[in-house]
Amino acid sequence: MSEQASAPAADMPPVRNAAAAFIFVTILLDMLALGLIIPVLPKLVESFVDNDTASAARIFGLFGTAWALMQFLFSPILGALSDRFGRRPVVLLSNFGLALDYVLMALAPSLSWLFIGRVISGITSASISTAFAYIADVTPPERRAAVFGKIGAAFGAGFILGPALGGLLGGMDPRLPFWIAAGLSFTNTLYGFLILPESLPAERRSPFRWKSANPLGALHLLRSNKILAGLSLANFFGQVAHVVLPSTFVLYATYRYGWSTTTVGLTLALVGVCSMVVQGAGVGPIVKRFGERRTLLVGLAAGALGFLIYGAAPTGELFWVGIPVMSLWGVAGAAIQALTTQLVAPDQQGQLQGATNNVNSIAQLVGPFLFTLTFAWFIGDHAPLKLPGAPFLLASALLLLALLIAWRTMAAQKA
Repeated sequence: MSEQASAPAADMPPVRNAAAAFIFVTILLDMLALGLIIPVLPKLVESFVDNDTASAARIFGLFGTAWALMQFLFSPILGALSDRFGRRPVVLLSNFGLALDYVLMALAPSLSWLFIGRVISGITSASISTAFAYIADVTPPERRAAVFGKIGAAFGAGFILGPALGGLLGGMDPRLPFWIAAGLSFTNTLYGFLILPESLPAERRSPFRWKSANPLGALHLLRSNKILAGLSLANFFGQVAHVVLPSTFVLYATYRYGWSTTTVGLTLALVGVCSMVVQGAGVGPIVKRFGERRTLLVGLAAGALGFLIYGAAPTGELFWVGIPVMSLWGVAGAAIQALTTQLVAPDQQGQLQGATNNVNSIAQLVGPFLFTLTFAWFIGDHAPLKLPGAPFLLASALLLLALLIAWRTMAAQKA
């Protein structure tokens, strides 16, 4: 660990409540805007292909892959730019670019323009890594897990409110959610321009280097420290496991439990509420009681158990039992964020968050194929046994692997 990275908490800038609140709002609005278009984007795509659902599904899958690819390519670039020029300009420009992108998609006259919009969305949404670097700048190491937990609650809140509001607005006009999302992003940009201070002093900035900014070069930072590499590998398997929910949940719930769209939506809302409660109110006390290391292990174990319940539950009621168990997985994300930020210097926080987001993007590229093909195989005619919960059982196994890697990594650190 570098001397800078191990600096005492007294050398860290104090937690700036207004700035941290802005970052919370930024991520909330990013997730809210993303959630707003979830119910309407597939229908908008379908309208461009004469309501051919099969064609729309293939195109929508391509849109998702393009979005994840842009995250993979641009997260390290934006992270490195924030280390060079500061967090504030990167966050503000990304918010402004996201607002313009939603306007473009609201006006898109063809699939090509809509596709361009999704590409731009993937680029501008990559600024989330810079937002996390901002929090690392202004928060002492011992408080980062709790603050990261509160920021994580923004993801849950956006996941709850976005799809519900998007469905309501989309019933009036399928393009209206895009205009609302654009308005929110413009408002956030203006608010940040007036309120948000810079978190990275000039003397703590580092030169921009393409070696660390390109997608593969950015991963070099994660390999520079054995502990950081181990935690990053555990995070990768956890992120792959997480993809099982957006990629197969709706198909699984409809196939196995015969749930309606309303039941699926309410279940997703319950998942979001539980996640928000745990990350917003539970992370701080849990980390204070058990420490970051034990919190990480407990969170991964809870996630593995939750996925096991999801995959084995023969009824929808038993599936719901797994939701509060699964929500405890949320403490692991905050704990691993806090642990990894303590392993790099202050002028590398942007690179770290960009590289971490890069790992997450790779997981988002790998996960959908892994879980949808697993689901299709185990409900198909040639399956050795009918096991519709196989994707969730696979996700449980991946989290157990992440748990083992994290445990061995932290045991080596103590040695």
